[in-house]
Order: sequence, then structure tokens, then C-alpha cells
Amino acid sequence: MRFLLRVIFTAIAIWLVTLFVGGIHIVSYGEQWWQIAVTTLGVALVFALVNATVGNVIRVVAFPLYILTLGIVALFVNAFLLMIVHWISDAVGYGIRVDGFWWGMLAAVCIAFLTWLITILTRPIFGKERPRER
Repeated sequence: MRFLLRVIFTAIAIWLVTLFVGGIHIVSYGEQWWQIAVTTLGVALVFALVNATVGNVIRVVAFPLYILTLGIVALFVNAFLLMIVHWISDAVGYGIRVDGFWWGMLAAVCIAFLTWLITILTRPIFGKERPRER
């Protein structure tokens, strides 16, 4: 259930980013709103799977770089993961289109921030409350 909520929150964040960041677009398989919504959910699912598999491998391998750069390399890793989703979308024919690496970096930062913000705002509704100390 938590994974499904995370994918939905990521889809909302991706949709919001496509509205405000000029270099990232959703290429839907249709023109109706529900087709765009399904495409955005599919992009969020692929992004979650890429982040869970390839992202974890990159984070383990690049752990010394994370320490040396105090985590700044995470911005590049997230942009690279978004570019992987873009390449997968290109192969399928619809999904997400990123106009360049720097647009991908800006979009990845915005997606991460918005997903975090949506998660924090909906935690009292859906989420797990932190246990209280006795």
C-alpha cells in the first residue's frame, strides 16, 4: 500500500513539474485527461522501479562520492535516473520527454521536493505517525 501511495504521489509531482518546468513534457498515448493521467502514473511507476533497482546500485557504488561531495552527487544521480526513464519512454513511444540533462536535473530536484512535500502534507491522512516516547 505504501509503494502504491508513493507512486501516486510521484505521479502528482511529475504532473506538477511538467506544468511549470519548460524542458520536461508528458507524451501521452491519447489526448483525453484520463489517458494523460494513466501515462503519468506509468511514468511514475517506471521511475519508482528504476530508482529502486538502478538507483540503489548507483548509490552503493558511488557511496564514497556521496561522502566527498556531502551529498551533492545525489542531484546528478537523480537526474541520471530521470534520463533513464526518458530513454525507456523513447523506446516505448510515450511517457516522459526531457529536453536535456540540465532540464532533467531541474526536474529531478523539483520532483523530489514535491514528492517530499506531498508525503509530509498527507502523512496525517494516510501515513504512519511516529511513535511517542513514554
